[in-house]
Amino acid sequence: MAKTVTGHDVARLAGVSQATVSRALRNLPGTSPETREAVLAAAEALNYLPSDSGRALSTQRTRRVAVVAAELTNPYYPELVEPLRQALLAQNLRTVLVSDRPDPSDSRALVDQLADGSYDGVMLTTTTRDSTLPRDLTERAVPHVLVNRVLDHPESPSCTFDNVDGSAQVARLLVDLGHQAIGAVFGPVDTSTGRDRAAGLRDALRALGKPLTRRFIRRASAFEHDTACRLARELLSLSPRPTAIVCANDVVALGALSAARELGLAVPSEVTVVGFDDIAMAAWPLVDLTTVRCDLQDLASRSVDLLTGRLLGESRDNTLVRVPVELVARGTHAPPAGGQAS
Repeated sequence: MAKTVTGHDVARLAGVSQATVSRALRNLPGTSPETREAVLAAAEALNYLPSDSGRALSTQRTRRVAVVAAELTNPYYPELVEPLRQALLAQNLRTVLVSDRPDPSDSRALVDQLADGSYDGVMLTTTTRDSTLPRDLTERAVPHVLVNRVLDHPESPSCTFDNVDGSAQVARLLVDLGHQAIGAVFGPVDTSTGRDRAAGLRDALRALGKPLTRRFIRRASAFEHDTACRLARELLSLSPRPTAIVCANDVVALGALSAARELGLAVPSEVTVVGFDDIAMAAWPLVDLTTVRCDLQDLASRSVDLLTGRLLGESRDNTLVRVPVELVARGTHAPPAGGQAS
């Protein structure tokens, strides 16, 4: 069996102390360029790989951050995880993806997992409005940040998109196009994204003199295609039916597009469909979805800045950062049939 190479072996070959090896490999102050070069050469000659566990014991840092998500079947979240991974890597932090529901029979299992010392910090991406997890992490002194979500009562630093303004932009687009009968498939009421996007649309349409009517509103229990398709089919089967459907996110919009296709309705000449998020497939020519663009790179960068501030002890405020959004006009919107854009 091959002998495991240790830091002491590197120190012996380089002619320095083991502590100097540790400082040189971590590029810390107090080591001359010549000494560091000798240490790196010795490490390369011996094929030495520093032990993460040993480094964690000596520095009390693991350099690992848990990214907690529950909805990886929603393509939005894989698209969010990668920018988070890149932003964390730029801070010399590694990403560990953790399921939001590791053990349904034990409500404390996730808290125990996140607070057992395996992670320097936690990023929560699918937290519901009434979740107790942020409070549990605070009580365990685990640095954490909410990403893409906020709580009803601020408990933690949060970074999300300006969902209210995004919905207001959609409302102005539809009113300018001349739509009078506007429908909506809103997202889950227990999420801040579902709440804020619904409130933003309602308030903006009311201010524009085109308030939503209850018969043209449906609310999905989850941001998923099949439920959205069923609810959009209900709306498009009404008589009279809405001439436009505003969707809680792009996956819900895909469900609405499927419903229109099933009913033989042409998009956008017979019904307008608008999404929210601008996931990658929204721009595919086959979909060509009019939607609200949310810059995931910007969200990830700002979220990681909030977390690193916590890790460095620079801030303990429950800061709320809202990232601006913009409407992307593609091919699923048009004036209502027989109507004319204003």
